[in-house]
Amino acid sequence: MDYIISDSFKNYLSCYRWPVSNPARSASGDGPAFLGSDLSLLPPVRLRLRKGGMRLTMGSSSLSLKLAFSFSVSISLAVSLASSSPPSLPKIPSVLAFKSFSQPPPPSSPRSFASNLLALLGSPDDSSAVPVSEAREIASCFRFLVPFSPPSSAKNEHLRRCQGANDMIWWPPESVMELACLAIDSGGDPAVIQGALDPTPLPVPDVEGLKKDKCQLTSTPYGYRFVNWELNAYFAFLFELIIERGPSVGLNVNLSRYDLFHGHLFIADSGRLGILFHAREYPEYNKESFPYNMGYCQRGSTVVYDDSMNLRNILWLAPQPGNRTDAGGSPGVLVVLDAHPDGIIYKELVPQYVDTVRTIFEDDFGDHVADVNYLNVRSVVPGDRIFMC
Repeated sequence: MDYIISDSFKNYLSCYRWPVSNPARSASGDGPAFLGSDLSLLPPVRLRLRKGGMRLTMGSSSLSLKLAFSFSVSISLAVSLASSSPPSLPKIPSVLAFKSFSQPPPPSSPRSFASNLLALLGSPDDSSAVPVSEAREIASCFRFLVPFSPPSSAKNEHLRRCQGANDMIWWPPESVMELACLAIDSGGDPAVIQGALDPTPLPVPDVEGLKKDKCQLTSTPYGYRFVNWELNAYFAFLFELIIERGPSVGLNVNLSRYDLFHGHLFIADSGRLGILFHAREYPEYNKESFPYNMGYCQRGSTVVYDDSMNLRNILWLAPQPGNRTDAGGSPGVLVVLDAHPDGIIYKELVPQYVDTVRTIFEDDFGDHVADVNYLNVRSVVPGDRIFMC
């Protein structure tokens, strides 16, 4: 199949130095093995009542109730979607196409707060609708990996050619812009974005010892990629730019199964397309700093639990339509959401049952479309490390 790739993206890819990955070899040493649909890799899950409370037990490992909820949801979803044969591409009913973007979420809810947060990252008209005092508190928790406001000359330069990583965030390739427009034109229907995926299921590879540790890292044992190769390459670029720019705001992360390997693609109530990335996913068990057993996927982790957990939520937003004219719209955004306990983002968006790991959920920002996974497969172009589940 032939793909049309914009000249600007070709120019950028030719000069960008992609980080070198070094995933673990399979047990045979012949390269990546595959999980396929072997449900025996999933740990048995059962609830056990015991004195002092209820615990979720997985094989010989247990998970404290405080973290059990989010982990058990992932396991339940994987079991319900996996089958002995490759599943067809999931579709979500298009009833969302009839919703009105003009109807705001109810007040005093996480989704309402998230809507205001997104508004501050939108056009001047959007941001002006947020109360000044709340806007100040939210803005104090933004840690931009790419400057929020492009220089005045950047727009004209972009029309000639894409010059660097900042431009790739502010004004992505045409394929990304088209996907963003689809999200709005469809009325925010996730099925329309899913329809841009190639329906061929791809077995999730056995990278970094997943099979040995009985870890099903993704929500399903099969993933998909976009038909347009440029979209896969762009999503891979986002992961690798986070790694490159993270240290500038105090976020030192790696592309690995324990740290940064996934994000959640969503459509906001405004119709804007975004991804909420999660880093520091499986911290190392430590009796003092992190006494939580998170199951098979935590085995072998060397991710230290420290203050960098406050920075584990990273938000990418596609440009809003109109950004290439003088009226309306806004450029793309890549920003770390600082969820330190004294900040408003922690107080409004981090549920109590996951406050230890500072998890923010994409459902507060909009409607979930798919999980975007970056897996360290050897000897492939970056776009082939993307698995949409």
